[in-house]
Amino acid sequence: MLKWILTLVVAIFLLGIITPHLARFIRFGQLPGDFSFRWRGRRYMFPLATTIIFSALLWLIAKVI
Repeated sequence: MLKWILTLVVAIFLLGIITPHLARFIRFGQLPGDFSFRWRGRRYMFPLATTIIFSALLWLIAKVI
């Protein structure tokens, strides 16, 4: 159990480091199905298409493993 928790923490840590750098190249959150708007000086984002694509990729990876 402890190994799984440690693996999960390390994976989340690495994703947190890698994702901002990948975002410049892959343009996360800027797909046609992603919504973004400004209201009272703040920017709100709803990345629906990105979430669906990531879910599908994770599902495929889980099926392969």
